[in-house]
Amino acid sequence: MGKIKLPEKAKLFIGIIAVNDSIIFKVKEVLEKQWGKVDEQSDLFPFDLSDYYKDEMGERLLKKFYSFKMLINREDIVDIKIRTNRIEEEIKADDKNCGRDINLDPGYITLSNVTLATTKDFRHRIYLGKGIYLENTLYYDGKKKTYMEWEEWTYPDYRMQEYKDFFNKIRQTYHRQLKYGEDLERDF
Repeated sequence: MGKIKLPEKAKLFIGIIAVNDSIIFKVKEVLEKQWGKVDEQSDLFPFDLSDYYKDEMGERLLKKFYSFKMLINREDIVDIKIRTNRIEEEIKADDKNCGRDINLDPGYITLSNVTLATTKDFRHRIYLGKGIYLENTLYYDGKKKTYMEWEEWTYPDYRMQEYKDFFNKIRQTYHRQLKYGEDLERDF
């Protein structure tokens, strides 16, 4: 019989899809108040490989990722997803055009995976509780030394090399945090 052991903490990241870059930078401040200092951020990418949000948010959407210095317990992703949904609603309530301006996708990185929290069930997602599911979006291939997509379900944008490069960079930061025992919660 195997002994029950808690997993190592994970590295929180949040992907932001927005109608313009000023909203992305505004929401960064909101996210930092909630989860502490951002330690890595991606370039600004066009979100143009899917028209999933077109009716709700329009065209020419942008995407950016932030990762946070503080590590999280993996089970905390449930409450984090619930909170990011509330932040989306709060930003929408502040906007007079009544359209959706932002989509927040929290997830976490481990040495093995990039995962995303979602409210939608599907055959490859695991129910965590409180209406939240977890999807293993990318896996780490030790031989190739990079995150790789799952052929069956990884979103088109997460297949892009630029995304994988960013997640590999976060993985290096996360690995150093685990290896050197950095106390990440003290800085905010």
